[in-house]
Amino acid sequence: MGTGTGRRRKPQAEEPYQGAAYQERARSQGAGPDPARPVRGGHPEQREPGGGWGAGPYAAAAPRTAQSPPRVPGPRQEFVEAFDGPPPSGGAGDPAGGPDGRAEGGAKAPDAALPAGGREGGSGLGRTFTGIAAAAVTTVLAFVVAGQVADGQRRDGQAVSPVDAAMRPGDADSVSRSDQRPTPSEGVASPSASASPEKPPPPTYEELMALQFDLDPELKGSGEFEAVGGTDPAPGKGRKVRYRIDVEKGLGLDSELFARAVQDTLNDDRSWAHDGVMTFERISSGQPEFVITLASPGTTGVWCAKSGLDTTVDNVSCDSAATRRIMINAWRWAQGADTFGPDAMLAYRQMLINHEVGHRLGHNHETCRKQNALAPVMQQQTKTLEIGGVTCRPNPWVYPSA
Repeated sequence: MGTGTGRRRKPQAEEPYQGAAYQERARSQGAGPDPARPVRGGHPEQREPGGGWGAGPYAAAAPRTAQSPPRVPGPRQEFVEAFDGPPPSGGAGDPAGGPDGRAEGGAKAPDAALPAGGREGGSGLGRTFTGIAAAAVTTVLAFVVAGQVADGQRRDGQAVSPVDAAMRPGDADSVSRSDQRPTPSEGVASPSASASPEKPPPPTYEELMALQFDLDPELKGSGEFEAVGGTDPAPGKGRKVRYRIDVEKGLGLDSELFARAVQDTLNDDRSWAHDGVMTFERISSGQPEFVITLASPGTTGVWCAKSGLDTTVDNVSCDSAATRRIMINAWRWAQGADTFGPDAMLAYRQMLINHEVGHRLGHNHETCRKQNALAPVMQQQTKTLEIGGVTCRPNPWVYPSA
């Protein structure tokens, strides 16, 4: 049987401080550095009598007084040694040593030869407990991390990493959660929702002609007229009749709509252009046969009076035969007549044009002779549909059956 590796050491005399070499030699002898001298890390070691650091040759503890600062706890030496490398020779787990610390074939090393609590003086049982303590600390750390992961669970059941759990401590509903970002249904408008709605189509000619317009029945305008620009060629055969359209300035009515209404009405086959007898052409310059004028009630009265006609009694229109103007009362154009009602504004306006142009073409007033028949277009339908006890139905056309 070979000899053991047990060591005998002599007590070392205190040497003066010699820097790193001195510290290494003191460590190899199981003694900590002088608490008054600096060590790595810039912090002096603090030894306590009976503490984990032991009582080395340089660790004489100073008596504590009421003015002494509080002790700063440090790691237990056994815990540090458990992670400091291989165990020293002669321990309980060392094949060269026995369970009582004796070298096989040799004598037990005297306790006085080593500093109390030194590396070579620690028992196997002490190292065993140290290892158990280290394992317990590791297990506790593992449970703490697992608890952080459990606390970092997302609402949808997916776990986050420990790093994410550390980045989001506390309430699981933190605003930094990715599931707190708005979705399209929570405020982010989709392309179809953000697009402006399509504009409704403009009203048609028939829709506009069915409307009533606001106008004062006692309005008297400036008396100044302005021709509607452009031309509307005669669409049919027969004798061509040229006319112009003037509108009194400041009326606020649609002159283009009025001009279209006149042209479409006169050239309708139910009107004076029936059967190709004549066709109407609108011009804005040159010499017309007559001028169809849209004017305020007051101005209409002035021009009708030039031909001996009084339109102010019933606020009506006229053909001022002494002039070239056919006067269309703007209030009647805007509001219509009770005989047609507000729901037949298009028909009333067609009648108004056909009636006054008929006068210009040489036709006089007519009356209805059969009950409930259509009134002739030359009847004064603005005033009444009943004459001599015979009541007729309103009619805008010269040839209504065409």
